[in-house]
This record gives sequence, C-alpha cells and structure tokens, in this order.
Amino acid sequence: MGDVLLTTPLIRSMRRAWPDAHLEAMVFEDTASILEGNPDLDAVVKAPSRAKPSQGLRLAGELWRRYDLAISTQPGDRPTSFAILSGRKSVGMIDDNFNGRVKAMLLGRYARSRSDLHRVDETLQLADVIGIPRVPEIVAPRAAAPSPLQPDVPYAVVHAAPFFRYKQWHRDGWRRLAGHLLGKGLRVIATGGPGAAERAYLDGIWEGLDVVRADGALTWPELSSLMADARVFAGPDTSVTHLAAAVGCPTVALFGPTDPRRWGPWPASGLAEPWEAAGTIQRRGNVWLVQNPLPCMPCQLEGCLRHVQSHSLCLDEMPAEPVLRAVDEVLSSSKGGARGGVMAKTPLFKPSPSIAP
Repeated sequence: MGDVLLTTPLIRSMRRAWPDAHLEAMVFEDTASILEGNPDLDAVVKAPSRAKPSQGLRLAGELWRRYDLAISTQPGDRPTSFAILSGRKSVGMIDDNFNGRVKAMLLGRYARSRSDLHRVDETLQLADVIGIPRVPEIVAPRAAAPSPLQPDVPYAVVHAAPFFRYKQWHRDGWRRLAGHLLGKGLRVIATGGPGAAERAYLDGIWEGLDVVRADGALTWPELSSLMADARVFAGPDTSVTHLAAAVGCPTVALFGPTDPRRWGPWPASGLAEPWEAAGTIQRRGNVWLVQNPLPCMPCQLEGCLRHVQSHSLCLDEMPAEPVLRAVDEVLSSSKGGARGGVMAKTPLFKPSPSIAP
C-alpha cells in the first residue's frame, strides 16, 4: 500500500507533462484503494495479488500493445514483463545484475534501482528517463465528503498498529502518548485495520483510555480527510504514516530498523534535505521522525530475529519522552518545508499519448 502511494509523484509528473493523455495505473487489487479519487488517473487496472497462470495470460492478452507507453516502477520480472507486453514503447526499473541487463535490452529505456536513494527519488528517475520534469508531490486518496468521525473540536490521530510485528512500539509508550494528548485538551482518535488480530492488539493498548476507536471504520479517502485536519498524527513506520505526511498533517513518525534515508515519510512540501540515518528527533517540513539511535540502527533488517514477527530492541527500548517532546514541538510549531524539482532531459514523447505507469 505504501509503495503504491510513493509512486504517485511519478504519476503526477506524467499528468503535468501530458495533461491530455489517458493515464492508467495497474496495481494489485488489494492496494487499489490507495489511488481512489486520484485526480491524475483516468482508470486503475486491478491485477490479482496471487494470479493463476491462466489469469496472468488473460490479463496480458487484454493489455497487449494497449498503450503508447508503459512504465514499470519495480524491477521484478512480472511488472517488467507487463510493461514490455502492454506498451508500444516501454520503460522500466532494472537491478544491476544479469537479469537486469537482459531486461535493459528488452526495454526501450530504463533506470537502475538504487537503494541509496529515497524511494520517491528512485522512482522519479523514470521521469528523467522519459524526459519530463519531476513533480515530487505525493497524491493522497480523496474523499467526496468529510470523514463521518470528523469531530468539531481539536483532535489528534494515533495509529498504533504497523503491518509487521518488528515495527511495533510498546504498549506503555502508546498509552503515555494518548494520556499526554488528552492532557493537552485534544480528542484522540485511534485508527486501525479491520482484522481480528489487529483489533485484539489494539484492545490491549487502548483499554480504559478515553480514545475514539476507528478500527476498520474508515476508507482510505476518509482517513486522508480525517488526518488532514488533525492537530497532530503519531504512528509507526507504516502506510498510514506516509499518508498523514502526504496530506500535510503534522506527523510524528516512530522508526526502528527501517532506514529513513530510503523510507522516511515524504513531507507535503517535498524533501528538500534528505533524512539522516539516525537521530533522536529529526524534522523535515511537516514531519518529525523519532528514533532510539542504538549503534546497530538502522539495520534495515526484519527485527532482531530477522523475520516479520520479530521484536526490535530499538523500538522495545524507545522511551516515551522523545515522542512526547516531538508532539509538544508539533503543537507549538507551524507547517513548513520547501518544494523541490529538476529540469527534464530529452523528451520521449512530444504529443500526449495514452500511458500506463
């Protein structure tokens, strides 16, 4: 979900360069909702997450040479194959290995995947390759109406449940944070997913606290609307935190093993200065990133035990004080940040084509 969201700056770059083009995105069906209401897209093609061979062949047949240009933002075999099959011209991301060199010969143009760049900057290399200006703006899903949970008093939004265990902060920290926000006179809205296991986890965190539970109650566009008007959002390294940053909400992001230089939230005004690898509190635009800077972090591994259900010592031992301090800075600060951008290289197209990123 988060990876799709971080691809929207490339989509926006294409829309700005080719305002009359018919622009479609193909994503897995369980991530399509993050593109709901995106004004830069004319359609979203939904692919099965675990497609049978027959389904993949049928989809390939439907897309065969359907587009003037098809772009793969991932270096994997499946997305690259779809780009080559569906576009009269094709562009893709490749790895620096033998498979990547083979793909480079089959693609019209390509960019190399680079783990030393933020994911947004890495993807925007494709804008350089096709010769259009970068527009480094993440586009959040849009709602036709405000969230049904939108209160008429100042409020904070807290999202305590990441997708994987190794990105979890501890229960006492979340409870102290909620109590701190309530003590500031803010209503606290706790968001979460609809899954039974996640809701049980959140039951243990919020038990006895005066928070408004919104587990599974909001669509992605409604969640965007809710966070856009919040005084502050706090959450771990997860797609909801990226969304909060994108809509301009003052965001406190709790990071553990993940390297913020590559995956730190992208501020609404752009990331004029890259994130540092580690620091107790860093600020970029409307985002405050909090870490417990142990010597081993960011290890960019799946927790201390190297699997998604592992604990992470850097988060298990992260004290509440720096998180509360970041929240206090948010509540006493205004939004800020500078917008970035680069000039285009030689254009791949002059007219407005039909395009599939």
